[in-house]
Amino acid sequence: MKQITSVQNQIIKDLLKLQEKSSLRKKEGLFIIEGIKEIQLAIKGNYQLKSMLYCPQIISQTEFEQLFNINENNIDLIEISLDVYQKLAYRSTTEGVLAVAFIKNHQLTDLKFNAKNPLILIAEAPEKPGNIGAILRTADAANLDAVIIANPKTDLYNPNIIRSSVGGVFTNQIAFGTTAEIIEYLKQHEINIYCAELKAAIPYHTVDYTKSCAIVVGTEATGLSDEWLKSAHQNIIIPMSGKIDSMNVSVSAAILIFEAKRQRNFK
Repeated sequence: MKQITSVQNQIIKDLLKLQEKSSLRKKEGLFIIEGIKEIQLAIKGNYQLKSMLYCPQIISQTEFEQLFNINENNIDLIEISLDVYQKLAYRSTTEGVLAVAFIKNHQLTDLKFNAKNPLILIAEAPEKPGNIGAILRTADAANLDAVIIANPKTDLYNPNIIRSSVGGVFTNQIAFGTTAEIIEYLKQHEINIYCAELKAAIPYHTVDYTKSCAIVVGTEATGLSDEWLKSAHQNIIIPMSGKIDSMNVSVSAAILIFEAKRQRNFK
């Protein structure tokens, strides 16, 4: 097992760059996971690990080995000092464990549905990591069949998304595509499209979500593109009684998703 005690070690410098730069994550096909629960969820979600780092001043080697049944021939194990861990750690409350994992392929063609009537959430061009993370947490809570991000503007493996999703990045089936590609995919698979939109919309709770369907949400600033609205099976609206005409996108998504789940008897 390697031991690293200096923050000037080249491996540590490279990991810091990997954590900070989306372009490097894409180039190397790698990203960093922080925290015991998150790493366990990633392993359960079939993410392949390249290396694991642990700080014995926070977690003992025995506990580390009990938590992670790691084959040392396949994964590099690195013992790091507290100084190094604190330099690498994105959060102050994690348990002394980090991992470097390989990025997954998130193509539409990779999606697989076990249900005959899949329920999908689509978010068009979300930018804020906190919103994306919250959406993924909701998707996990509802056990959605997939989350699709149209025209992505933010790296899925941004540390803020991993943190705010509480590992939901690893528990959901996620795909990316352009709006045009996703609409074509939904039509090919006969999946109804319900767009959250203020105009020409009916109350969200009056729609039947029991068939195969995709609920589509846009940004709070610009809403959905015309391409989505023209392709919608029906536009839906969440009636509001206050003076503000929009809600946070992750809140809106949660309301719509759980109405669909209610109609499906939470199955």
